[in-house]
This record gives sequence, structure tokens and C-alpha cells, in this order.
Amino acid sequence: MAKKSPFDLSKCARPNILALEPYRCARDDYKDDGTNILLDANENAYGPGLEMTNGAVNGHTHEKTADLHRYPDPHQTELKQLLCNLRNTHHHTTKSLKPQSLFVGVGSDEVIDALLRCFCIPGRDKVLVCPPTYGMYAVSAQVNDLEIVKVPLDTSRNFKLRPETINDALSSDPNIKIVYICSPGNPTANLITKSDIQQVLEHPTWNGVVVLDEAYIDFSPEGSSLAEWVTEWPNLVVMQTLSKAFGLAGIRLGAAFTSPEISNLLNNLKAPYNISSPTSALACTALQPKNLAVMRRNRQRIVEQRDRMMRELPKIPGVGSFLGGAESNFLLAEILNRPRSRGGQPSNETALALYERLAETKGVVVRFRGKEVGCLGCLRMTVGTEEEVDKLLEEMRSVLQDIYRNGSIGEAEDVQEQDANDIVA
Repeated sequence: MAKKSPFDLSKCARPNILALEPYRCARDDYKDDGTNILLDANENAYGPGLEMTNGAVNGHTHEKTADLHRYPDPHQTELKQLLCNLRNTHHHTTKSLKPQSLFVGVGSDEVIDALLRCFCIPGRDKVLVCPPTYGMYAVSAQVNDLEIVKVPLDTSRNFKLRPETINDALSSDPNIKIVYICSPGNPTANLITKSDIQQVLEHPTWNGVVVLDEAYIDFSPEGSSLAEWVTEWPNLVVMQTLSKAFGLAGIRLGAAFTSPEISNLLNNLKAPYNISSPTSALACTALQPKNLAVMRRNRQRIVEQRDRMMRELPKIPGVGSFLGGAESNFLLAEILNRPRSRGGQPSNETALALYERLAETKGVVVRFRGKEVGCLGCLRMTVGTEEEVDKLLEEMRSVLQDIYRNGSIGEAEDVQEQDANDIVA
């Protein structure tokens, strides 16, 4: 189904990017089938500088080890097809994603930066973000000398997107070229509704790009990803990563699903061999059916521990309400200046003290988010293993008890006393 959009790539992308002649290597024209004598790229024909025995390095064998002296595939077509297979769910369209609609980068951070360099002229153009949100949007914008326009999420409605306010900003400022929307949100852990995103995409006059960051989408209900929706909207980019649900943060792989026209520009401006051979091989392996089953089993274990944290954390005197949602692998919780039964209120001072003491004396590291919009007194806690959650619950109770008993923050309390008011549904 065709959608209305005024998007004109020729007027939105930077002229120098539209005119860019990408770096090309001989293997763009003559793909190696494994039988060619490769004398085109000044590689070391004797192999990697590693002590190897029967294809193994220090006893560790990997199918791509022997090829490390060769540059990786600059196109990553196999990897892109596997990512398309994963996201062609047909929940949102009858159309299918193809590799031509994909850009893969060194984590989502490369995707974020590439989009800015593609569409935004330094010192003139702007990007719009919706705090509280992922901090790298603003960092990358600053690096690229771009002004940041902020339209905060609606904190009175559980961090709901405000599409009408976003559209007003887009109408009043044509120099806004990119809107970044995080769904599920970070640190809010809630999904942005499809209808709210569509309202921004349907802006009648704005000529820019909507970037939907779905880093945590696999922790959300089945069919939540809008990746395949890029086949319907020419100015939609959906970012994803293998760092979260797939448990592959160490390989640094991010992806952008978008129109073939935008994908072509992103691929033109990237470094020629930005994805390493080991990263590509591991990602392709992870996307095979048997390993997708492993990911889904681990995801279920995380969801079970997430549900447990939602039950048990509010039983700790001094833990207040959960803010945002629970469609991710973390929770955002208020920390109070005294137990709820004693009239406790969200407190940055208490939350920061708890955060510091957990890390410094208990070996438990969470994130203090109290300075974010609408997150007063909040800690963001990633869902760990059963044993890690055991430790988190035990140490949070102990440290908060110590904070209140010593009267270092708020009034001294007898936190052994607990009544029904301490428990939050």
C-alpha cells in the first residue's frame, strides 16, 4: 500500500554525498569465488601473522581464521539477506525486504554517524531528539557540528511520544533533517506506538528522515519491529543491532533497514571494508535457525528474570515506582529518600548514593539516570542471570537499609518494618 510522503532524496541529502563516487576495488567487479589469484589489493599472500596449527590459532579454530590476510567482503550480501529473512514477518506489509535495503555498520553508532553525514550540513542543519533517550544521538550531532532540537517525551503519560509537537517543530524549521525516535526507549523501556510514528512520517511538507532505533526490539512482543515498513515509507530508517538480544555486543554489528536509495548513499560513504570477516562470520552464524533458537531461549530466561525483578524490587523499602515500560532487558525504577511507608519521595541524592555504593562496595554496577528528563531519582537496571538478580536484590536491600539507618540521607528509619504501603503493584 502506497503512503503519501513529500520526501525528495535529491533535495534532502547533502549535494556532495549525492555526487560522491564511492571507493571501488577490483572485487566489486570480479567477485572472488575462492579460486582466483588475488594480486589486486596489496595483501600478504603468505597468510595472517599468527602461529597456526591445522588452521587453529592457540588452539582456537574458526572457519574464517585462514582468510584473515584477505580484506572482507565489502558488500556483505549473505549477512544482509539473513537479516532480511529475520525481519520479513509481513506483520506490517506484504512487501519483502531485500539486501539492497540494508546498510551494516560497526554497531548502531556507525549508522547514527553515517546518517548525519549523509543528510546534515555541518553548522547549518539540525536533528530532533526526544529525551530521555540514547545519548549518542546528541554526541554524534555535536561531533558533526549540528544543532539539537529537543521535544521531550510526555512524562505525564508514561513517556509517550508527542507527534503533534514534533510536527510543529518540523513545520517551523526546515533545517531539521533527521528525527531520532528510540523504540523501545532507552532508558524508558517502552514501545512507541506505530500510529504516533506514522503521524510524523505523514507530515505534509517536511523533507527529512525519521530514524527509528530498535536496538531492544527483540525483547518486545512478536511483530513489534517496523523494519519491513521501510518498504512503504521512503524516508524511514530502522536501526537494529546484534548487541542486545543476540548477546553479541563484542562483534560490534549494527544495521539500518531503509529504502534502496538511502541505503545506496550510506554504502557509498562508508569505509570500503567496514565489517570485519570474523564479525560477518559470527553474525551469519548467529542468524542460522539453530542459533536463533538459542537466542530465543536466552531471551525467555531474561524475560522471566525481568518479571521477577518487577515483583521483587518494590518489596525493598526505598524502591518506588517503575517508570516507562517493560518491553526491554532493563527496568527504570525510582529510589526514594525514605521508605514509601514513611512518605518517601524520589531522590537523586539517595539514588546516586545507592548507585555509587553498589558499585564501589558490592561489585554491582547499574546506571544512574536521575538527570534525564522525567527520571528524578531513577536507576536503570539491566536484567541479569538468576544469580545476578539474586545479588542485585540482596545488595540493594542491604545498602538502602544502611543509608537510611545511618541517617546519611533523609531521616533514619527502621527499614526492618514493612507494611503493605511498601509494596508497589
